[in-house]
Amino acid sequence: MLRVGTQAPDFTLPLTSGEPFTLSEQRGRNVVLFFFPRAGTKG
Repeated sequence: MLRVGTQAPDFTLPLTSGEPFTLSEQRGRNVVLFFFPRAGTKG
């Protein structure tokens, strides 16, 4: 588990538009990360 203030690890994921989103490319901007369970999974 990460602690408050810990830098998030870099990652690249597709946006709903299909374009890639790379966290390190957002450096200097405010970013909110929101993760949710995939539909139909326990959680």
